[in-house]
Amino acid sequence: MIDFDPLYAQLATRGLDAWAERLPELVRAHLDPATHGDLPGWLAALAALPSLPPTPVNLTADCVRAGTTLKDETQSAQLTQLLQRFHPWRKGPFCIHGVHIDTEWRSDWKWKRLSGAVDLRGKMVLDVGCGNGYYGWRMLGAGAHLVVGVDPTLLYVMQYAAMRHFLGPAENYVLPLRLEDLPPAVPLFDAVFSMGVLYHRRDPLAHLGALRSHLRPGGTLCVETLVIEGEEGAVLEPAERYARMKNVWQIPSVPTAMRWLADCGMRDVRCIDVTPTTTEEQRTTDWMRFESLAAALDPADPQKTCEGYPAPRRATLIATR
Repeated sequence: MIDFDPLYAQLATRGLDAWAERLPELVRAHLDPATHGDLPGWLAALAALPSLPPTPVNLTADCVRAGTTLKDETQSAQLTQLLQRFHPWRKGPFCIHGVHIDTEWRSDWKWKRLSGAVDLRGKMVLDVGCGNGYYGWRMLGAGAHLVVGVDPTLLYVMQYAAMRHFLGPAENYVLPLRLEDLPPAVPLFDAVFSMGVLYHRRDPLAHLGALRSHLRPGGTLCVETLVIEGEEGAVLEPAERYARMKNVWQIPSVPTAMRWLADCGMRDVRCIDVTPTTTEEQRTTDWMRFESLAAALDPADPQKTCEGYPAPRRATLIATR
């Protein structure tokens, strides 16, 4: 299904021997068909994907691309049908042999906001909560040497496997794990990313501390998170849900998030972007047919969520260990 052996071999040569020894068992356990009722169907869809020439591949375009448009309309329709079996597609977009996967999020917009602030050329990257690996492909396009992504959602791992089938072997990997599942941290990564994760953590400082523990001295931490307006110390703690999302525990102001990073031992903390989330950036599409941001906003006042909280705005923060 996914050949992680090249990753394990590379980790062993980069001082992560314990990871290379422990990860195979962890990955096998999480990819056991008994762990998720939909996994056998996803594996069958992966096996049915056609073998098509992977070139040309473009990892620098907004839409991660593989191949050219198929001339056979029947073959194109079959490819679309197979890729739809991995619905819903959250992060992207992708374009596979002319099939445009118009994902819920215009993740390329977020990438444009942060990519110019981090030099990834030749770097080893850890991407926590990486989803289906879209950002990992963009990181490789920006010159990263190796991207190790972790995400426990098996559907996203299957989407990654489908994209890897067409994009070909590359040093971008998505492991079916949580950050907490990884072997003990070794401070060797040049850059660590956590995008859209912090507010889902009951203890945000513990999460930031865990991210820091994987960074080499001088390495870069990039955190993208929901934020509210306010001074240092301001934090929104939703009573039950925020914008219909469960498990949103704390949404800080930008100064509060910057203080959290400093308190965790990070330096040169800076906010490079604050952007309200719009229904153009996050929306329902043919590839994500469930309700999206529009349904989470107050129809009488789109500056508020349906629960009455401030509408989503996101900040990207960069810091150095």
